[in-house]
Amino acid sequence: MRAPVCAVVLVSLLAPLGASGAALSQAACAKADFEAVVNAAGAALRDLAQQNKPVFQAKLNQLKDKRSWSNDELIKQAEPLVRDETIAGYDKKSQELLARITGAGQNKADPPAPNCALLTSLQADLKLLVETQQAKWTRMFGKLDQELAK
Repeated sequence: MRAPVCAVVLVSLLAPLGASGAALSQAACAKADFEAVVNAAGAALRDLAQQNKPVFQAKLNQLKDKRSWSNDELIKQAEPLVRDETIAGYDKKSQELLARITGAGQNKADPPAPNCALLTSLQADLKLLVETQQAKWTRMFGKLDQELAK
């Protein structure tokens, strides 16, 4: 279920532009192109959360029931399932990407013409952000599934 989501996410990031990165650097681009990429990435991230969060919470509840944990015990016992060095790495990478993405938009308040190279870079960063979040979900689901299998 999660693999097709990732494919849909990547297609949604690439579709608004309808051109390769090389073509973008040579072709004209407009503010609407930037908005389309950002909107597609935002939608992809929302879709990831909407599709994964309920399933993850349901599995956490299964684990809680299986182990006969109270709500407080669930919070304490489940923390390693959502926090480890790998997940912290995904969070750090996401924060760095967000800083780069927001920083690129703040370099010039009102540039004379859209920078198509910046658009290509923005698209790549947003795509990587979505991939990073998908990897984080995959990691957390893997750890939770292992615990449920015990």
